[in-house]
Amino acid sequence: MADDELRFRFELRDLADVRPWGGEHNPTLHWFALTAGWYWIELGGHELLRYSERTLRRWREEFGTQDRPYVDHFVVRIWEDVLEILADVMEPVPRDLVGFVSSDLAGSPVWDEDEVTPEAEAAADWHGRRSMYMGPLVNAPHIRWWRTVFDGADRISVSWTHEPDHEIEFAAPLTGLVTLSADHLSAAVADLDRALLAAMERRVAALEAAGGPPGVGLDVEQLRRDHEGRSARLERARTRTPATDWAAVRAGAREFLAAGRQRPADGA
Repeated sequence: MADDELRFRFELRDLADVRPWGGEHNPTLHWFALTAGWYWIELGGHELLRYSERTLRRWREEFGTQDRPYVDHFVVRIWEDVLEILADVMEPVPRDLVGFVSSDLAGSPVWDEDEVTPEAEAAADWHGRRSMYMGPLVNAPHIRWWRTVFDGADRISVSWTHEPDHEIEFAAPLTGLVTLSADHLSAAVADLDRALLAAMERRVAALEAAGGPPGVGLDVEQLRRDHEGRSARLERARTRTPATDWAAVRAGAREFLAAGRQRPADGA
């Protein structure tokens, strides 16, 4: 894999291994639950969301098995999270805001103020809309994406940071920064969308033909509707236009930069 390439990768669990929701008294399956599996990101020669060998070894000792070295969750989450930020990531960052967007706001003194100004809030919101949501995952990397179009070069920068000294470790370096063509991001998102919807089409069709597992509630008609309803999500994400108040963002960015102590993305 070339250093500037990107792939969102996943593998679904076998249908027989998907755990129903609702506990033993009301077990049910639905589209979201049926995306149970593993996912990871191949980026710049690294595998983000792959656990370290030390963490995997500890889990094997404690739990006896670890099916894959990657995040074990619902694959729909990475698909949703990528589509959620796509329009904001694809919005080109003006040259005067690159220093701001490439910095980490977590330790900024601005947050210590008694009242944060509306401009600082607007700038922080604009900055944050380029971060992937990783809430359900323990010690997952903080991954941020931003686009620049300067001097004929249309590039996406991707930075990540992990919390150090955590009991759950990932295989990628603690921090990193990779730049790639904006076309590579667009293609990778389209590939993820196409692959996930195709895999789920096969899963939905199999359940329509055979029905759900015995004793498990499954509305196959609703399952089909849920599946078809997701077919237009990528196009909606592509065509959404962010409502950016550039004056407010610039004013807020000046507050953050003047306050100091922002940490730049690794290598920025």
